[in-house]
Amino acid sequence: MSQTLDNCKVAILAVDGFEEAELTEPQRALVEAGAKVEVISQKGGEIQGFNHVDKGSKVKVDRTFSDASPDEYDAVVLPGGVVNGDAIRVIPEAQAFVRAANDAQKTIAVICHGGWLPVSAGIVKGHTMTSWPTLQDDIRNAGGQWVDKEMVHDGNFITSRKPDDLPAFNAELISTLSSQRAA
Repeated sequence: MSQTLDNCKVAILAVDGFEEAELTEPQRALVEAGAKVEVISQKGGEIQGFNHVDKGSKVKVDRTFSDASPDEYDAVVLPGGVVNGDAIRVIPEAQAFVRAANDAQKTIAVICHGGWLPVSAGIVKGHTMTSWPTLQDDIRNAGGQWVDKEMVHDGNFITSRKPDDLPAFNAELISTLSSQRAA
């Protein structure tokens, strides 16, 4: 893949319990495209990934919510994992981060249970989104429209349902950021 995202900086927000592929695959694709990617979490060190219900690899945290600003990033990626999604949605700093990114119309790329954070941050109203099917009531109740599609790009949101959707999710994220860089 060509280095289309030079000087592009992307934040991946996650805590322990993230779905491993939903963090590492977008991270890999973005880095291969030339972006600088930082994992941001509530604590420093490492966070624990999962492959559905089994422990997966740990990922190094680059910065914490307290020392990162959404102003520094061109986009935000929110991986899923039911434990991650449920835990991160109640962290005030994580909510503030995605709210500020949304207010600045930055790309917010969300997969699977990652949709809980935008719901709790109050930023899904008026957006058409997809997610893991169990989030559809949360998205609708927050004022969004839920659809069952591999990938949905609506405004500044890019959403997908599950790890199987990662090729379409990654391609749309890189295409969108590349178009923004060219503009």
